[in-house]
This record gives sequence, structure tokens and C-alpha cells, in this order.
Amino acid sequence: MLELKDINMIFNPATPDENRALTGINLKINRGDFITVIGSNGAGKSTLYNVIAGTLKPSSGKIYFNKDGTTPKDITAEPEYKRARYMGRIFQNPLLGTAGNMKLEDNMVISSKKGNKGLKFTLNSKTREHFRQQLMQLNMGLENRLSDNVDQFSGGQRQALTLLMAVMSRPDLLLLDEHTAALDPSNAELIMNLTLKFTNEMGLTTMMVTHNMQHALDYGNRLLMMHKGQIILDISGTEKKNLKMDDLIGRFKDLKINSDRMLLQ
Repeated sequence: MLELKDINMIFNPATPDENRALTGINLKINRGDFITVIGSNGAGKSTLYNVIAGTLKPSSGKIYFNKDGTTPKDITAEPEYKRARYMGRIFQNPLLGTAGNMKLEDNMVISSKKGNKGLKFTLNSKTREHFRQQLMQLNMGLENRLSDNVDQFSGGQRQALTLLMAVMSRPDLLLLDEHTAALDPSNAELIMNLTLKFTNEMGLTTMMVTHNMQHALDYGNRLLMMHKGQIILDISGTEKKNLKMDDLIGRFKDLKINSDRMLLQ
């Protein structure tokens, strides 16, 4: 569905501050994948996420998108706002996914228009009832607060709402950037349960960047490990399912050592 070919991302090239954030990334994201991405600070996780989302244009390499068996399209130069038509994004900060100074129902109207060209969403009794039905899935009572401004909600409520609005348009790719990291353990568990519910029920293709190695093991069918701008491990299926925490930590240490040796050669 999405393919990255020989992607390099260099910040401040040919200067003393040059930083090779991504080096030779080759990655295929298949339809239906739920990929978890782990790595230490500075490994390139967020840079990879932003290159896929269109926030950053790679220094070199190509990105191709293939929708429902169509001919792959080169989207390397396509800006973020255009990719937003088929990519949903959720950030670490719960406040970034919603407009706090707007009513809940207005936020949902805006999200409902995404990916629905030419369709008009008018706030009427039928639309509000549809929104209430959607919000009931969160089990937070938000279905009774359609006229409240979103800035009245807690961080957990806003992140749950952001997740719901992101999946309502059924994006081709859902991008999650440590979307539970800023939440307390209770709300983090709630958001992960909702994430699993929506991705399973809708069959969404998902990439989740996380620092939580247990989440990387527990969720998804595929795991990527990054180190110094490279993907040093890509496992899926039974291999990932049978992987234990001690095994993952051990492989992380060994692969980091091997990667560092190769970089020094």
C-alpha cells in the first residue's frame, strides 16, 4: 500500500551540525498491517513518521502510495495537507487533535467532511444522533455534551475524541505518534483499548510509534526496531507473536552493537 525506497533524511547538510536522521530506509507497509515502531531517543522514529505523513520531505529517495490495487503513485513531493485526505494522524499531545474553542459537535462536523468531497454535513437532529451513536463507543458520556466546548474536556477525553474523529473517515493509513505517552496509566490503557477496537473492527492499516516496549510486543502484527536512522529489525507474524520482553531487549542490544560496528567501517 505504501512503499519507501532508499529514503534519506539529512538535516543541516554540509555543515558542522549535519545530522543524518534517516539512512537508506526501505519499507513496505501492507494493507491491514498494524506496525509498532520502537527505538531509543534519536533513533529516527519521529522523523520516519513525519516523512510518511508529509511533514518532512526526504533529502533523497521515493515514497509510493497504492490505493486498492491502483498503479502506485509517487507522493514524495506531496504536501502534508494533501496526504491528510487518506492519512489520519494522532499526536502525543492530546490538545493537538481537536479545536478546544469549538463545540464538540462542530469538531465532529469538520472531521466528517474529511475524505467526503462534495458532501455537506448540516447540524440537524439526524446528524446529532449519528454523532451520539459514534461517541457512545467511547463510554465517556460525551454523547451528552455535544454543545460543550472541547477545552472543557480532560486530556484523556480529548485524545479519545481525536482517535474517534481520525477513524470516522476510515483513513487508508492511521499514524499514531506515542499517542498515550502524555496520559496517566488509566487513560493510556483506555486509549490503547479503543485503538485496538477501532483498528480491528475497521481493518485499518496502522503505524504506531512508541517508547513502550510492552505495547510494541502486545499490539500489532509487525514490529520495527530503529537505531541511528536505520531499521535494524523488522519482524511479523508468528515470530513477533512469540517474542518475549527479555528476547526483545537482548536482540535490541545485539543489533545496536552490530549496527554501530557497520557504521564505523
